[in-house]
Amino acid sequence: MTEVQQLRREVAQKLGRSLHVRHLDSGSCNGCDWELSALLNPVYDIQRLGIDFVASPRHADLLLVTGVMTRNLQEAALLTYQAMPEPRLVVAVGACAVGGGVFANTYAASGSAEPILPVDVFIPGCPPRPEAIIHGLLVAVERMKQRPLPLC
Repeated sequence: MTEVQQLRREVAQKLGRSLHVRHLDSGSCNGCDWELSALLNPVYDIQRLGIDFVASPRHADLLLVTGVMTRNLQEAALLTYQAMPEPRLVVAVGACAVGGGVFANTYAASGSAEPILPVDVFIPGCPPRPEAIIHGLLVAVERMKQRPLPLC
């Protein structure tokens, strides 16, 4: 079974529906964003796996963060995370979101996404390949499976 088939099965088992992803660009150079858009082309086509990008954090299961965390977006990133329903995941994509990258120690950046958001999965690379992002999403869904559902 390929990673793609495994991801589709894991999403269906855990959520019983599609995995909804909210992308948050916290200050990237757009390299990672280009790779994310490649996930929607006919080669990778992650929508066939039941993964869809959504505009509202209220509809999202997973927050996908790209770019160095800029100081002026820290509060917005936290509010976006808090608006997501449980269970929720955070995935940091790219060297900037993982460790701050070359912008880590500048006046406008606070570094990686980790101090602001509880990151579940780190996908390194500058930018990471679409295959690495798909693998990271598979790891994230597996982590979601291990968590207990909240009592409502």
